[in-house]
Amino acid sequence: MGVFTQSVPRGLREKLYEINWALVLLIILIGMIGVGMLYSVEGGQWDPYASRHAVRFAAGFAVMLTVALAPPRLWMGLAYPAYLGALILLVGVEFFGSVAMGAKRWLEIGPIRMQPSEIMKIALVLALARYYHDLEEHRVSSLFGLLIPVMMIAAPVLLVSRQPDLGTSVLIAATGLVIVFLAGLSWRVIGAGAVFGAIGVWGLLQYGLKEYQRERIFTFLNPEADPLGAGYQIMQSKIALGSGGMTGKGYMEGSQAHLNYLPEKQTDFIFTMLGEEFGFVGCIVVLGLYAILLMNCLMIAASCKSTFLRLVVMGVASTFAFYVFINAGMVMGLFPVVGVPLPMISYGGSVMMTVLIGLGLILGAHVHRGAEPPKGAGLFG
Repeated sequence: MGVFTQSVPRGLREKLYEINWALVLLIILIGMIGVGMLYSVEGGQWDPYASRHAVRFAAGFAVMLTVALAPPRLWMGLAYPAYLGALILLVGVEFFGSVAMGAKRWLEIGPIRMQPSEIMKIALVLALARYYHDLEEHRVSSLFGLLIPVMMIAAPVLLVSRQPDLGTSVLIAATGLVIVFLAGLSWRVIGAGAVFGAIGVWGLLQYGLKEYQRERIFTFLNPEADPLGAGYQIMQSKIALGSGGMTGKGYMEGSQAHLNYLPEKQTDFIFTMLGEEFGFVGCIVVLGLYAILLMNCLMIAASCKSTFLRLVVMGVASTFAFYVFINAGMVMGLFPVVGVPLPMISYGGSVMMTVLIGLGLILGAHVHRGAEPPKGAGLFG
């Protein structure tokens, strides 16, 4: 059968009715928290961060709803071309990328400045979901069935790690492996993979890291060894979080942030600033909002009939969870500082668009949860 089940909403009005508006309101709330925190970053000034963040969120929000209303056949058809396009852009960064803060991660095409690694986060999820949707169940744990997804994950991870961007390469690898696991991989293969993975991590730590990346890990283990140099960021972050206490110093009253002791407070360390101004209670509230969002994602995934939609939701939700988990752990000194932003709150255009497109896919999966595309279905399949 080459069509979707009749239970799937067809008209625009039906699709709008089926959108999970509670989840949409939650997304808006988190985005507005981001605007408020970036307004505080500049001491009550809209420019340059808060106003741009609001405009980017509004634009991304419109794209999110557009993606949510698009049929799954379109997502499936674009899965492999999107992955190939993102891979070509990553190769382009190698030769034509612009350098900022010691890393070559961006491409400038006319007035557009993009970060291809962010595009790859979504493209990889779609491509792997499409691959496993078309793959026979008994071949998921076979050598051939496993080789292709491993290559699909390894190629962007290697390219991103060369930029260098350790945080994003870890996110891409982790998200890809979550999808492979959820596709039904046998525990025997998982055990063998864990052994080889541990060996790979050891080899990476010994021989694969650049000097500054190795320094970050040593700093994470003992930031007090160089409090004015390599350990400065994490030391100031801990001081700011601790000074916030239970309820914080008050909105726009954070001394560490506003006296510029806290570095990168508009991006990587915005959660620290939130903790200083709103304390432990504020941090728990924001983490709670993220937790509610992720619980909604899990319920949507459970309601999807097709393997493709289920894996798309779980892949995007995993990426989102890794963002929050790594950023919060990083600013508290639980992980090395690897430059992972807090979704919809940290300043950044590429990350904002990636997150909202991913959330659009999740909202769309809820709208089309009754869809059961046959194997090979899609715009180009």
